[in-house]
Amino acid sequence: MLKIETFCLGDWQTNCYVLQDIAGHEADQNGSDNPGKSGGGGGECWIVDAGFYPAPMLSFIHEHDLVPTRVVLTHGHVDHIAGLAALRAVWPDLPIYIHEAEADFLTDPRLNLSAALSTPVVAPSATELLQHGQTLTLGDTTLQLIHTPGHSPGGLTLYDAGSASALVGDALFSGSVGRTDFPTSDGDLLLRSIRERLYVLPDATTVYAGHGPTTTIGREKVGNPYVQGA
Repeated sequence: MLKIETFCLGDWQTNCYVLQDIAGHEADQNGSDNPGKSGGGGGECWIVDAGFYPAPMLSFIHEHDLVPTRVVLTHGHVDHIAGLAALRAVWPDLPIYIHEAEADFLTDPRLNLSAALSTPVVAPSATELLQHGQTLTLGDTTLQLIHTPGHSPGGLTLYDAGSASALVGDALFSGSVGRTDFPTSDGDLLLRSIRERLYVLPDATTVYAGHGPTTTIGREKVGNPYVQGA
């Protein structure tokens, strides 16, 4: 059973996530003498994106005795990668995964859109490059990787059919879509990604976006004004 904790980080209010597979842990937690821990405490977790000022996410991980085993990035823009150095300061060997089309984004401020900031961001390099159609396993949960480019060339969605959850990065928002006015963006490609790779998911799928509230695939198919003709 996939559990998703959301952390809205930094001035750009970037949604970053901690994922746990809590099958097999709930029984132990229900009998715990520590009321400060919720179900799913302890064990392995993944981090999806790491924005500016990740202290609240780090505190949650420590307080719940979690052990991060990888960071999976939905894409390589600065507001989704600025916290990687802080994570590596705590877990020096923590693997970092990103789509192969954005291998250079982590270390190139021009590509990750931080070149104009007072302190450009050069993040640690990726340790593994991902492709469309791969699967990654967290405990008993298997997540499918769906390449959803357009906002950026290597945009990734992590989809778990069991919990009907999709972490979509900045491809799709509640009532909106990701910006496509950046140098590596492509508006037509983004719309194709949404129509052909996200809108084919079950309508009940919960969409965990890179910014803003959750939504569902069904709600966006009916009401998203930026995606027509789906």
